[in-house]
Amino acid sequence: MNPRLVEFALRKQRLQIKAEYQRADMVHRLAGIESALDTVDTIREQFTWARQHAPLLSSGVLLLLFSRPRMVLRLARSGWVGWLLWSRLRGRGPRSLLTPVVAPALRLLLGLFRRRA
Repeated sequence: MNPRLVEFALRKQRLQIKAEYQRADMVHRLAGIESALDTVDTIREQFTWARQHAPLLSSGVLLLLFSRPRMVLRLARSGWVGWLLWSRLRGRGPRSLLTPVVAPALRLLLGLFRRRA
């Protein structure tokens, strides 16, 4: 057999063994973040589904808004308060310069909705 072919075969075998070792090492190192990557993949798939079905989701939201406006307003208010609490817990207050103007206006609107309810 040609010594050059034997040398190539041995080099190929060493490279295959090295590649297998590197694959095993990569799998071992990535084992800790596999669940996080799965979660990210799931969220991306859900956003893709929502983007593909935007008219259906919009119709559902509008139907809910017209059929149960009080519930939607309660959910919106809860979401707003939750977002404010979350931002405060993270150490960031509302950054808007309009907050002193917007907050009383929102209180006035919520008061009007409460009186109607």
